[in-house]
Amino acid sequence: MVMEDLLAPLKPNPPARIGLFAIGLEAYWAQFPGLKERLEGYLGDIQRRLAATGDTIVSAGLVDTAPRAAEAGALFASSDLDLIFCHAATYATSSQVLPVVQRSRVPVVVLNLQPAPRLDYETCTTGEWLANCSACCVPEIANAFARSRVPFQVVSGMLHNDPDAEREISEWRAAARAWRALKTSRLGFLGHTYPGMLDMYSDFTMISAQTGAHIEVLEMCDLDRCLRTTPPAEAESKLALAREIFTLEDCPEEDLRWAAQVAAALERLVREFDLQGLAYYYRGLDGNPYERLAAGMILGNSLLTARGVPASGEGDLKNLVAMKILDSLGAGGAFTELYAMDFIDQFVLVGHDGPGHLALCSQKPVLRGLGLYHGKRGHGVSVEFSVRHGPVTLLAVTQTAEGSLKLITAEGESIPGPILRIGNTNTRVRFPLPPAEFVNRWCQQAPTHHFALGAGRWSSVIAKFSRLCGLPLASVC
Repeated sequence: MVMEDLLAPLKPNPPARIGLFAIGLEAYWAQFPGLKERLEGYLGDIQRRLAATGDTIVSAGLVDTAPRAAEAGALFASSDLDLIFCHAATYATSSQVLPVVQRSRVPVVVLNLQPAPRLDYETCTTGEWLANCSACCVPEIANAFARSRVPFQVVSGMLHNDPDAEREISEWRAAARAWRALKTSRLGFLGHTYPGMLDMYSDFTMISAQTGAHIEVLEMCDLDRCLRTTPPAEAESKLALAREIFTLEDCPEEDLRWAAQVAAALERLVREFDLQGLAYYYRGLDGNPYERLAAGMILGNSLLTARGVPASGEGDLKNLVAMKILDSLGAGGAFTELYAMDFIDQFVLVGHDGPGHLALCSQKPVLRGLGLYHGKRGHGVSVEFSVRHGPVTLLAVTQTAEGSLKLITAEGESIPGPILRIGNTNTRVRFPLPPAEFVNRWCQQAPTHHFALGAGRWSSVIAKFSRLCGLPLASVC
């Protein structure tokens, strides 16, 4: 059985809610018979293409008068939208465009999509020009939006068979889906933050205020109760899953079975509290029950992370947000930190102890028994692998001195080669910058200790996500 079948998502992410309308001028319809129907055909085609992705499309139709603009604005304001697409089908005054978007308080993407690659200059009539003059009113709309503080972007191109325009629209949809997933998430915070790591301390209210996510504060007692009430068959199922997914190396049977029991309890915890992510850490003391429980969480949290419930170790809530964003984009989002610089082969080694995103493995992952967790209490089994080779994106969520969350991105390449065999995830990443310069530039943006590592190139989508959620973004490379 393939990894995707074994690690099906626990709960699908919600679809984006996207508003759509086209603009025109009612005065044209009597003057140019068939023009309105033609423009409505353009809108219908765009709507079908958007709906095919599974997103929820709220269409206000062709807005051609000020009263219709007010009606469309009321529809959008009551529709809980993430993004609005405005198709500049022909000329329309900006006074009948602004009211459509003003009350929704979400960014607008103006689609300046021309049906014909060029006009037939010798035979083109005024009606034909009006059916192709999408660019005519876009500057006017842009000025009205800017002066009214409506965030907007313009996508210019052709209505059909334009890969660049289609990619831009697709990226906006992906960003909207990630924003919807984050702002409707219930993120668990289990235990406490790793003591002394000042970069990770976060204000729950700040996270909720700036992302919309709900923070569910959990006790180790909650997990312990799930452990005690989980049927043995569920633990046996996790044990069988671990044996199928992993290569086992130096794994004492007792530790493996304990990890499977905790994995079953973690999934029960996630289901009971309806969680879409988990930040966790607990120190414990002298081998007490909670220390043993915390030490057995790596397997279970790796399984959860691969199934759409990212788990961020050491209680790093901000990094959980970064992991959730990348996972919602379909990029993965592994729990990661800087490990070392290789000045011979010119790459940066990145990774972490604890959970790994199993869907990102470059090879069959290893479950390695460790008699001691470095810097942490307890012992047990830990995950070891490298992220699959090819393009990767780093995403960090940090906090400024003013209290704003901030996104930081970088793109590089996961390259083959030996990794540390210490029961940690670790990946060789080559950036467009030399290792020392990359680390200097990365640190200059004041990131947290951790970041999320995803497969693929996502910086362009993350830039659009930044526009949707209103968080500042710094791109390192």
